[in-house]
Amino acid sequence: MSIPKFSNVPHSFHAELKRRISAYFEEVGKSTTGNYKLFIKAVVLMVSFVLIYIHLVFFTPNVFWQILESILLGGLVAAIGFNVMHDGAHGSFSKYKWVNALAAFSLNILGGNSFMWNMKHNVIHHAYTNVDGVDDDIDIQPWMRMSSSQKKYRLHKYQHIYFWFLYSLLYLFWIFVLDYQKYFKSKVGNMPLKKMKLSDHLVFWGFKLFHLFLFIGLPIYMVGFGHWLISFTIFTLVAGFVLSLVFQLAHTVEHTAFPMPNEATGKMDDEWAVHQIKTTANFATQNRLVSWLVGGLNFQIEHHLFPKISHVHYPAISKIIRQACHEYGLQYIEYPRVRYAVASHVAFLKQMGRG
Repeated sequence: MSIPKFSNVPHSFHAELKRRISAYFEEVGKSTTGNYKLFIKAVVLMVSFVLIYIHLVFFTPNVFWQILESILLGGLVAAIGFNVMHDGAHGSFSKYKWVNALAAFSLNILGGNSFMWNMKHNVIHHAYTNVDGVDDDIDIQPWMRMSSSQKKYRLHKYQHIYFWFLYSLLYLFWIFVLDYQKYFKSKVGNMPLKKMKLSDHLVFWGFKLFHLFLFIGLPIYMVGFGHWLISFTIFTLVAGFVLSLVFQLAHTVEHTAFPMPNEATGKMDDEWAVHQIKTTANFATQNRLVSWLVGGLNFQIEHHLFPKISHVHYPAISKIIRQACHEYGLQYIEYPRVRYAVASHVAFLKQMGRG
């Protein structure tokens, strides 16, 4: 399908939101990027990751501690992705570009590729959220049906049961399969990949090899294949499940929309900001621990509307956005607890599997 276009309307909802958010930051006199609390959290997460990695690889703990530390390592991979890489990739981690680039670059060390992520997430997903055929995040075919416009297979009847296992494989597939598919096909889904410079190619291959050495070669050499396999399996499955679930709870629940462009004009019915409101949901925004761990991605509405604002400001600007939605007659989708969002996601999968 061709790239859809959004409607242009006078006195748009997006323009009003930008005006109100800009006025808020002027009033409080704060930068829109991260603050010292975010920097401290980033250091805590990354130092914890390094220490656990060193203990697992060079000190060979007993089986109990090996399993526990492997679980923690998987959680730290996800947390670094949410809190450091994600804000850095959006340019909101710091006011300094080189710091943002460094934060985003952490993805390369963890096995992904920042170039592919920027195209898949920043360029495509944030612009065309939940648009089937464009948004690669809802393209899990044929294994899962994430939109009513996608083809239904018999196995989808049980997707609300087996998704737990499938989501756990995300990290493994991401670093060992999906990045390479994008690289060799020069596409993200159906969208052409931006032309890569020589430096992009060198970073892709250099850090893919570095990741193989850091997480496969060196650990096997130090602790043996058996111990490596146990830890590697646990930490990648934990990381994959956490990463998958957080992103899916933001867009694939019962109340979010999956709009398609008009076949004749190629245009979406709504302006871009209204589209984001209708296709995105928040969860557990009053839970400070959840917000801390997932890098504010439980405030997904705020993030999609203002991705260049650091997540440390989302609790404050959410009040402004919620009020604007009320005034414009738009549903502000939010689940007060994580378990409610999970239940809604399961119900959504069941509906897609049987619909």
